[in-house]
Amino acid sequence: MSRLANCPSCGAQVQFRFAQAVQTACPYCQSVIVRTNVDLEKVGEVAALPPDPSPIQLYTEGIIGNKAFQVVGRLTYSYEQGFWNEWHLLFHDNTTGWLADAQAQYAYSQLVAPPAPLPAKGKLKRGQTFRWPQGEFTLTHLTVARYVGFEGELPFATDGRHEETVFADLKSPTAAFATIDYSEDPPLLFMGRIVTFDELQLKNLKMFEGW
Repeated sequence: MSRLANCPSCGAQVQFRFAQAVQTACPYCQSVIVRTNVDLEKVGEVAALPPDPSPIQLYTEGIIGNKAFQVVGRLTYSYEQGFWNEWHLLFHDNTTGWLADAQAQYAYSQLVAPPAPLPAKGKLKRGQTFRWPQGEFTLTHLTVARYVGFEGELPFATDGRHEETVFADLKSPTAAFATIDYSEDPPLLFMGRIVTFDELQLKNLKMFEGW
């Protein structure tokens, strides 16, 4: 169920489609708005995002595991190979997840409680193995990235995400994967699986010239 509120900067009506949304942007004055309890606070202005070749956009719809979702937000990060998107997904049962979109490769994940304290980023090394209840995972990539900007609705505020962040990617013998996100302390654990573009059955895609 969507929620309506007034922008604290320009007074325009702002709609929250995701009930637990913490941050969004005013579509009229581009103020970054953070929601605390019932109050809204302007904390800055939306940064211009780089040109995006992804066909996914806000309000794209799709299916993962027989569950329908709508894209309600996006985080963009820069790293040595360019940029990637983390699309915030809202499912019809009001659960949420994330769809990573980089170089036309896609991976779905959800935030999970780590089965044990996660190591400090300085103690990570490629080839390191983690044995969790979900299976065995091997650390394959350590990526240093910088937060670029956002659009839509997010379940957290991004005001502390302007420094470089380390992401540790882990793979299993199956299509399952995990990511340790060091943008917060303690770090966050996301687990999911690799998905294909066709599998997502996406609708309301961004159209490019020549399609």
